[in-house]
Amino acid sequence: MRFNSSSLALIVSILVSALVFFILTSVKTIEKNEISLVILFTFIGGFIIAWVILEFLVFRNINSFVAKLRQERNLNGKSDPGENNNTLAEELNNLLEDKNRTIDELKKLAAFRKEFIADVSHELKTPIFAAQGFVHTLLDGAVKDKSVRNKFLKKAARSLDGLDALVQDLVTLSQMEIGEVRMHREYFDIMQLTQEVIDQFEHKAEKKTLKLLYQGDTKQEILVYADPHRIFQVLSNLISNSINYTDEGGQIYVEIIPNQDHVWIKIKDTGIGIPKEDLARIFQRFYRVDKSRSRKQGGTGLGLAIVKHIIELHKSEVKVESEVGMGSTFSFKLPKEKTPQKKRVN
Repeated sequence: MRFNSSSLALIVSILVSALVFFILTSVKTIEKNEISLVILFTFIGGFIIAWVILEFLVFRNINSFVAKLRQERNLNGKSDPGENNNTLAEELNNLLEDKNRTIDELKKLAAFRKEFIADVSHELKTPIFAAQGFVHTLLDGAVKDKSVRNKFLKKAARSLDGLDALVQDLVTLSQMEIGEVRMHREYFDIMQLTQEVIDQFEHKAEKKTLKLLYQGDTKQEILVYADPHRIFQVLSNLISNSINYTDEGGQIYVEIIPNQDHVWIKIKDTGIGIPKEDLARIFQRFYRVDKSRSRKQGGTGLGLAIVKHIIELHKSEVKVESEVGMGSTFSFKLPKEKTPQKKRVN
């Protein structure tokens, strides 16, 4: 039930008038006409006084407070037009719920920050300790042996290269998350770009006796509107992951599927697959399904996180289908040029 200053003033004036009436009726010297006049003036005066007090000292402040609550919720995008008639209790309840959600989000962010710091520390520690060990071994006397010196210097260089790659990926990911990285979109041939990525990884695939195949008409030109440098980075990360997690003798397929408005890019492998419980977390920083195998294969643990951010900056999303022991399929779509497709002349 909603109350306002008028209804409450009416209730107060009635109660005061009733109290005065009972008091006056106990006094025998007062006439009934006089009692009626006193009750009338008491009712009118009580109503006016109560209304002024409630309206200007209570309800006006309450309404101002409620208006500020609504304004805050509107600024935060947490209200809708249907909430404009909420009572103070409802507004306070909504505010409490908002604050509780904010507290929960802050707790999650704090937990994420702790986990992230621990992950970064661990990832940085591995290449630093490795390079440090090789350098100290050389300083302890191994530097005099030329064969040992070259071997250890190469290992130290590989560790430092891995450290540099990790730092570069961290910088790239951080810049994407805070909006410093902008996509430089243009029309380009996704078929040609895909072939360039495949050519780049052919040798790595051959070393594991993997078949890296393209499914489709390689002579067909399909123009998409995206950032070619970033899409090259996405394809490189996805194909590299497929090679790392596919056992010898397996196959990796890259498929381009154009439709009316978009082009789907799919990377499918016959690798080890991803458990269902891990699918929701594979795009998190440093998350590894098989930690021992992941570290053996190398990589920074940030590749899929970077892929996710790049595709989201293209107003799309990465879809994953996987089954343990059967392989995985990563796919995403890009907007296609509206002009008819052409055949590439070799």
